[in-house]
Amino acid sequence: SHMKDILLSILCGLSTGILSAWGVGGGTLLLLCMTLFLGVEQREAQAINLLFFLPTAGVSLLFHRKNGYLDKATVKTAALPGVLAALAGALLALRLDAELLRIPFGIFLLYAGGSLLWQTWKEK
Repeated sequence: SHMKDILLSILCGLSTGILSAWGVGGGTLLLLCMTLFLGVEQREAQAINLLFFLPTAGVSLLFHRKNGYLDKATVKTAALPGVLAALAGALLALRLDAELLRIPFGIFLLYAGGSLLWQTWKEK
């Protein structure tokens, strides 16, 4: 049903937005929602996630600069290699079989979730 898909999409977007505002990785949550609940193929979900991340990162960078929180030397050193590595990784991922990406992605999600739980446990 089309209405159910729309409501589920809105619920996923709202919940990942709220959780990411609390410091939980919103991109990872968005990927999980799209692949597990909305039936989006992993590569497609990663592309959508990247499309949403890029403008958000740009706006965040501007606000950090405005508020004086930006380490300009680090940005100058890391920006170009980071962008090039991301492009190379994206091109490589497009050429690999999607099945080969599932296991490393699953391991990453387990590690990310475990790290969040460990950090939360240590803070208590």
